[in-house]
Amino acid sequence: MSTPRAAAAAGVLFAVLFGVALVLIRTALPEGAEPGSQWIEGATTRLRVAAVVMPFAGIAFLWFIGVVRDGFGRFEDRFFSSVFLGSGILFLAMMFASSAVGAGLIASKAGMVDAAVHSEVATFGQMLLMALSKTYGIRMAAVFMMSLATIWLKTGLMPRALVFTTYLVAAMLLLGSELSMWLTLAFPAWVLAVSVLLLVRAGVIDLPGDGESSVRP
Repeated sequence: MSTPRAAAAAGVLFAVLFGVALVLIRTALPEGAEPGSQWIEGATTRLRVAAVVMPFAGIAFLWFIGVVRDGFGRFEDRFFSSVFLGSGILFLAMMFASSAVGAGLIASKAGMVDAAVHSEVATFGQMLLMALSKTYGIRMAAVFMMSLATIWLKTGLMPRALVFTTYLVAAMLLLGSELSMWLTLAFPAWVLAVSVLLLVRAGVIDLPGDGESSVRP
């Protein structure tokens, strides 16, 4: 069996879906928002859509991991590959957990009996959602990027410009994820850039200058 060339498009799909989910969550729960702000008109809908989109983004991310690992070939380093796989799966688990918390907050609104008690529970859920995504999930994404960049540096499988850019973005996410929630969009943007490069190398996309730009099936 061989990896389909078009499988690299999974990274593009992840970048789009995950980016959309992040924007929906960030606009529904803006930085500095009052506790319980998830009940503001419109925020509920955005959180619900994000919870629906996130599982499909996760499925695409698993395919992306598989495609990237397939590119290692005989150069695969078991140590860094273990860190690469472990951090990628942990990142995905954190994102799923944060989306599930958001979905739970929305679903619990229907069964609300005591508004005061429910407000306290909702505040806890909101803080849990933000901690899972910002404090833990994004830092696992940074470890994922750093381990992958190290593999690329050791093997020469990717351009050095991409390797050092990956280190830079990973350091930014690792150290600055608490500064602004919008920094997390750097991760899907990075995945998109890597996926486009993989599609070009697989011959699925022709770059302008090599003939007419096109996407092959």
